[in-house]
Amino acid sequence: MSFFQKLKKDIGIEEEPSISLAEKKAEKNKKKPKKKENKEKPKKEAKDWLKVEGQLAVDVYQSENEFCIQAPIAGVEAEDIDISIENEMLIIKGERKEPEKEREKNYFYQECYWGPFSRQIILPEDVDTQRIKAYLRKGILTIKIPRVRKIKKKKITIQTAD
Repeated sequence: MSFFQKLKKDIGIEEEPSISLAEKKAEKNKKKPKKKENKEKPKKEAKDWLKVEGQLAVDVYQSENEFCIQAPIAGVEAEDIDISIENEMLIIKGERKEPEKEREKNYFYQECYWGPFSRQIILPEDVDTQRIKAYLRKGILTIKIPRVRKIKKKKITIQTAD
């Protein structure tokens, strides 16, 4: 799978199959069916969007020797975070538990996200996933993956057959 295909899949863009011009014309010329009853999906309640998994904010950068990911994860313990690699993609999952969930609250503002979160990051080809390290210090998750050094230029001598 190419980098752009992975990227499209990661952000949820699906490619549509190509349709020939003749197929498009045939589709236009079809008789339009009579209007059917409006069978829309039931509308979601306003609170349904809160049930969606949150997306973790990250900084992703690279240096000469390593590929780094940093994410603020305040209020989450290291044992509540799951980091895995699947198909050249780093996956971070966890859950931020609400500290006082048992009593009713009358919010003025509610900007903090409480609940499950995740983030998927496409890894470059030149990283060594066998030597990945992760640290959680002062509410900041840092993941470091060493880069594999590729030979940039190599002189090849030509041998002659005498």
